[in-house]
Amino acid sequence: MNVRAAAANVLFQVVDKGHSLSHALPAAQKTIRPRDHALLQEICYGALRYLPRLESIANELMENPLKGKKRVFHHLILVGIYQLSFMRIPSHAAVAETVEGTETLRGPSLRGLINAVLRNYLRNQEELDAIAVSHNAGKYGHPSWLLKLLQEHYPQQWENIVEANNSKAPMWLRVNRQHHTRDEYLALMQEAEIGCSVHAYAADAIKLDSPCDVTLLPGFDKGWVSVQDAAAQLSVDYLTPKDGELILDCCAAPGGKTAHILEHTVDTEVVAIDSDATRLNRVYDNLERLQLRADVICGDARYPQEWWQGEQFDRILLDAPCSATGVIRRHPDIKWLRRANDIEALAALQSEILDAMWQQLKVGGTLVYATCSITPQENKDQVKAFLARTANAELQGSDIENPGRQILPGEEDMDGFYYAVMTKRA
Repeated sequence: MNVRAAAANVLFQVVDKGHSLSHALPAAQKTIRPRDHALLQEICYGALRYLPRLESIANELMENPLKGKKRVFHHLILVGIYQLSFMRIPSHAAVAETVEGTETLRGPSLRGLINAVLRNYLRNQEELDAIAVSHNAGKYGHPSWLLKLLQEHYPQQWENIVEANNSKAPMWLRVNRQHHTRDEYLALMQEAEIGCSVHAYAADAIKLDSPCDVTLLPGFDKGWVSVQDAAAQLSVDYLTPKDGELILDCCAAPGGKTAHILEHTVDTEVVAIDSDATRLNRVYDNLERLQLRADVICGDARYPQEWWQGEQFDRILLDAPCSATGVIRRHPDIKWLRRANDIEALAALQSEILDAMWQQLKVGGTLVYATCSITPQENKDQVKAFLARTANAELQGSDIENPGRQILPGEEDMDGFYYAVMTKRA
């Protein structure tokens, strides 16, 4: 398939049909040559980052919007505008290849229209770009509800958050300390001539100077290293797992935190549960590559009696379902798939899971509540409400008026994440 046509179809699936980019993009990659996978990803990610800006330009150039069965060709126009605005592809090649996409999408009668629209943009690019960024959505690339939320809760940092959300995420690695120390693995990276640096306090984290194929990483197939953002790696620091304990990783897929716990301990029994059977396949795959073992269960965290009849757990990592507003730079479709009222529904679900998991924790045990969100309702407000209604819960390492730690997107070049540590009194 023509790469631009594939990109248009991905945007159509995400923006119009509400499918996630993580589902639509891999499906589209199967239709094109492997050497074009990176180009397809760049176009799709970039177009979703700057969607309102591209839409504004398209609307200025089109007298009548494309609707119904022609809707995918609207997204083909957005693909063309994105290339001309943000990519180094020569303009004549970008226009020609985008127009050629009409053949793949079975709309050859629209060749002339799309060619004219893109060439008109090239002739009037400066003026059209100025119009596109004259409103907040086009300027900042965020829906109004999310921009308002950021401005309200982070009045000093919201512009930095927006900038981080619209940037390309770095590639972080987690060194498997069962095979090498981080310094030992750094030496292997230097031998392989792969530029990288270490994190200031995430002890197993290495950041690549530029992303690369995992097959180029020393010992990746042997489980020496995994891809995981540094903020997610901090979960093991807050959980502080000990050898021989019974530990639950709740909402565990795709299994990175499960594996990290096992890499830090010996003779530890780790139970990993998730309600999504399909996503649990990635947990199995990760454990197999790393040669680690966990008890993997498909179950609803709200109803542990349905999937667990064993002892209470020494430690529970609850990486709760959330709005994922902290990982927008990795998943730009979140901006357009999430709605303001999703936050309230997610907070209610988190509360239910938190109460259920607390009953599965031993007296003296530790529960780490975590999300990849930056909304207070899902994070510090959630924890404050839990502490208020749970007499035997004791917050550790933070102020009860501002509980937990909120990592904002781009902080130490990490994703946005939240952690709160609580122990259970008798």
